[in-house]
Amino acid sequence: GHSGAGARLLLLYGLVFDAGSSHTSLFVYEWDSDKENDTAVVSQTLSCDVQGQGISSYANNPPEAGNSLRECLHKALMAVPAEKQRDVPAYLGATAGMRLLSAADPQVLAEVAKTMQEYPVAFKGAQILSGEEEGAYGWITINYLLDSFTKVGQGWNGEWRAANIFGALDLGGASTQITFVPKGSVMSQNKSPELTLYGYSYNIYTHSYLCYGQNEMLKRLAKELIVESFPSTRVQHPCYPKGYNETVSVSSFRASPCTDGSDPRLPRGDINVTLEGSGNASGCRAAIRKLFNFSACGQSQECTFDGVYQPPLRGQFIAFSAFYYNFKFLNLTEGQPLAVVRQAIEELCTRSWEDLSSSYPKENPKRLPKYCANTNYILILLLHAYKFNETSWNNIIFQMKVGSADAGWTLGYMLNLTNMIPAEAPASLKGHMPSLWAAAITFIILTLILGLAALLLLLWA
Repeated sequence: GHSGAGARLLLLYGLVFDAGSSHTSLFVYEWDSDKENDTAVVSQTLSCDVQGQGISSYANNPPEAGNSLRECLHKALMAVPAEKQRDVPAYLGATAGMRLLSAADPQVLAEVAKTMQEYPVAFKGAQILSGEEEGAYGWITINYLLDSFTKVGQGWNGEWRAANIFGALDLGGASTQITFVPKGSVMSQNKSPELTLYGYSYNIYTHSYLCYGQNEMLKRLAKELIVESFPSTRVQHPCYPKGYNETVSVSSFRASPCTDGSDPRLPRGDINVTLEGSGNASGCRAAIRKLFNFSACGQSQECTFDGVYQPPLRGQFIAFSAFYYNFKFLNLTEGQPLAVVRQAIEELCTRSWEDLSSSYPKENPKRLPKYCANTNYILILLLHAYKFNETSWNNIIFQMKVGSADAGWTLGYMLNLTNMIPAEAPASLKGHMPSLWAAAITFIILTLILGLAALLLLLWA
């Protein structure tokens, strides 16, 4: 704890915009300049949700993407003493929504950068993160906040060390990421990013699945249901509650890369279709399962779906962002066995729209009808794709905040770009470290991921 004006002088700040597919958030971090390279000294002092949709929704009006950020930038400046503002590193990272759009539109990022440059901060750039970077930075964030990187510094043995590092599970609107340290050197033929943090090297496995975020999953699900029922324009939706109807235009599926507008099965012309909820839990699961190509893995155990390689899971995982929000809605206490979770989801899916909307008057009426689909999707992703089972289910901790900060890629991103994670061990740990490990590599080596692509080709050729 700091006291008085003198202590304020030691504080440094950083700000990062997380421009996701469905919305943008701004995080302001602060830390004590004296302790800059120790772990877990950075805390989150402010978060601000930008009004409106994600920046990728402004493709037809790029200047508005920049303007949308102003209110949060203004709030951020109020949280930073005036004399410090010009030194505050400010970043914007865009994720899967912009990965889907990027070829079409460099203009949105240019406008966002232009707006940020008008403010008295040290603007360091707006960029699109790769899925692998998003996974790796989320993994750095949670382990930094849990102090895992220095706790493990006390252990000599590499296997012991890795067992105390957490995996990261992230679910956004357009993509989902899994990141963990696999056992042994499964991945160590340069196939994975190697990160050198506080004196140890970690070979992490990370994969990002584009179009498997929850919003894109829901669009793909609706499209499949519509195509299967064609030419009927009244379509039963097993994941929506009974009594709930939603009208969608077929042309909206042509616009999104995830729903493949060129699909010949899509009806021509601009037809409106009504999705009618039928609240059928098993039908919901069956429909969602079809969105994954599980047969692409053949007999291989080390494969999730769509032919993607994944070594066996290991250790505990923090499941954050939409994993957390959907589970929070189920209102279960932490650490419930899988059977209890399944039962809660089953009950949720059979509740009528009338019952749900009167029971949850405060819940966003756009979100409320989607919890049945989202929670079933999460179970299929975790159990069938990533291969958690009844036992390893208990290794997943659903949590949004770790200490004072939100879990997500933004903190890890800032720590890396401001060089705040030293490759060598902090002085306080030097005594415990075999000198072998304290290789003074000054950058985090994110040798991202060309190797994974090569490995996929090898494995599935």
